[in-house]
Amino acid sequence: MRAAQEAAVLELVRFAWDNSPLYREYWAAAGVTPADITGLDDFTTKIPTLTKADIKAYRARTGDPYGGLLCVDRKDLVSVTTTSGTTSAPEPLPEIWTEAPPLPTVSARDLYAHGLRPGDRVIVPAGAFRNYYDDFYLTLGLTPVFADSWTGQGEALIRAIRQHKVAYMHVHLPCIMEFEKLESKYDLREVFASVKFVSFAGQPMGAALKRKVTEDWGVKVVTYTSAGDTGTAWEGPDLDGFQLWEDTMYPEVLDTLTGEPVGDMEVGELVATDLDNRVAPYIRFRSGDLVRVTRKPSSTGRTHARMWFSGRRGDETVVDGKAVVVGDVWRLVETLPELTDGMFQILRSDSPMTRLRLRVGYAPERTADIDDLERRLTGVLESGLGVGVDLVLLTVEDILEYSSSVAKFPRTVKE
Repeated sequence: MRAAQEAAVLELVRFAWDNSPLYREYWAAAGVTPADITGLDDFTTKIPTLTKADIKAYRARTGDPYGGLLCVDRKDLVSVTTTSGTTSAPEPLPEIWTEAPPLPTVSARDLYAHGLRPGDRVIVPAGAFRNYYDDFYLTLGLTPVFADSWTGQGEALIRAIRQHKVAYMHVHLPCIMEFEKLESKYDLREVFASVKFVSFAGQPMGAALKRKVTEDWGVKVVTYTSAGDTGTAWEGPDLDGFQLWEDTMYPEVLDTLTGEPVGDMEVGELVATDLDNRVAPYIRFRSGDLVRVTRKPSSTGRTHARMWFSGRRGDETVVDGKAVVVGDVWRLVETLPELTDGMFQILRSDSPMTRLRLRVGYAPERTADIDDLERRLTGVLESGLGVGVDLVLLTVEDILEYSSSVAKFPRTVKE
């Protein structure tokens, strides 16, 4: 694998130098040319890392919508979709493909490993971010069923699942909450009887909500995440870590202070390189994701690296001199039965914060007294976090208006 990665990296560096104005300018400013890169050790010590801010700065200065990354003629592009826009404005994803888009195609391994087979029917939710999926599903022999899975479409989705005996679908928080509203009207175990598993991405699903989906509804949940914006990384069949397919991307995990590689299972920032992208590749791209990675084989025998997500750089919110992280807030919020959906946002400001400000979504059907809920939640948070708390309570439907895209709900927002 290392030999294959090294060969791919050497070819990629030359290709990017010849075709990408951003990399040629950026590397030249660092005093590096392709002639200086003779192996992976040179690559990881001489090629400078790239950030999203670097791409944005080039775009702002030149007007190039692709931020200087595009390595092909625009007329040759087959599709332009976008990233999901979780942490900033969505980035364009230009691609050239014939049979299936490169970005999701690697996921075929993961879908097959979790049990999908030719002839299975799968729901394709509407959306323009990340990629175009129906042709991709066809290459697996699957039958795509198009259905709107956003707010207000719960019963229509149930009809589609029953009618077509759907084996798989991607779900997101609004979709799950649509089903949750219908628990008293439908036997959801019966509804999902044909479903082999669902996938979930975006912000992590809270523990309370995941227990409901898996134990009460009887649905296997497989989570996936970003592989540093070079593709996706799915949980393996043993649900023990996200699989990084190292023949398609080269992962590094670097200490956020020193920039040096960290040890096995130590927390650092994921730095990712596209090995299979010759349209607009990310090369030593600093993802901002804090992760732990191991190359020890999984229980199923896989030897590609596995990753666990620890958070985002800058996720900490300093309140009255104390760092508050999303996970701590989440754990406390979902202890109350009205809030098991785990819908909340931390409201940040540029000025020093002396109190934690939160926007929290509650389920109206499970809430008898909003004032009492506010008192109880304030007490739980102040006791658990050790800081003062100011709350704004909204219904889960109303708080979803603050989503950054059709499948992403930011946990920290600036006001």
